[in-house]
Amino acid sequence: MTEQPTQAPSTGDTVAVAAVTYDRPGELAQLLRSLAAQTAPIVTVALVDSGTKPAGDVVAAAEGTIHYLRSEANLGGAGGFAFAILAAIASGAQWIWLMDDDGHPEDERCLTELLRAAHEHELDIVSPLVAATSDPSRLSFNFRINGLLTNDRATLEPMGFLPDMVHFFNGALIRAEVFSKIGLPDMKFFIRGDEVDFLARVRKAGLKYGTLATVAVRHPATWTEMKPIFGGFIIPVIPEGDFKRFSYFRNRAYLARKYRNLRWFGADVIGFPYYFLTQRDLRGLRAWFAAYSAGFRGTGFGPPPSA
Repeated sequence: MTEQPTQAPSTGDTVAVAAVTYDRPGELAQLLRSLAAQTAPIVTVALVDSGTKPAGDVVAAAEGTIHYLRSEANLGGAGGFAFAILAAIASGAQWIWLMDDDGHPEDERCLTELLRAAHEHELDIVSPLVAATSDPSRLSFNFRINGLLTNDRATLEPMGFLPDMVHFFNGALIRAEVFSKIGLPDMKFFIRGDEVDFLARVRKAGLKYGTLATVAVRHPATWTEMKPIFGGFIIPVIPEGDFKRFSYFRNRAYLARKYRNLRWFGADVIGFPYYFLTQRDLRGLRAWFAAYSAGFRGTGFGPPPSA
């Protein structure tokens, strides 16, 4: 049965969720429960599943209207979100709410409050805080406030709204027409870096965005990947696993060159070698150099090893 879009009573807006999943049935079930409990109605959940084990049984047990899109190819986060966003836009919804399968809205008023903030501040994009699943008093990703990095949630909540700050793609609520202006996430990145590229395009287009600090989604933190050096002046990120490392280093170099960001490039060519040398990890240094130099040349992209 085809359902007509349901409107949020306070704003008249329609919202579709674009979500991706890869072999996380428990986390996906939690996400779908949290979405079904939202006080603002959701037209549909466009869910792209690139996992090795189809999540059809999890979807069948969930409430709400779910457009289940099975991909036999591993699209990565970037390709998966591009696919899901297109399907969500095709529903006719005015807003697209992005969700990864290992995150979920913290409470049932998350979407309602995001819509309210979007209208109050005339935003194109509004994001909640991203609280760590293991410790919700801390944030999964750092914010820079007055020049200082913090992941202390209690520091940010009293501020209410944080203009010109956003974290993609966990919980970001985006006007559908934004994608017509700046395009979809670039599937070339596969994982790690697609969100940085997307934000750079948002800024270049002059779109208005911010973070609502009074609501949150829960998402696993990546604190262990952050390796502060020089008293925290530079914080190299070292993902776990060879493929994640290769993707991150390659994509970071590609982005530094694409956007001519000398600050990124300078921090990288100092920070990463320094980290690996102090760890006496020559294998890690060689792997970083191979991936980073490939990305800087615009090479090294292609199907993941599993393909």
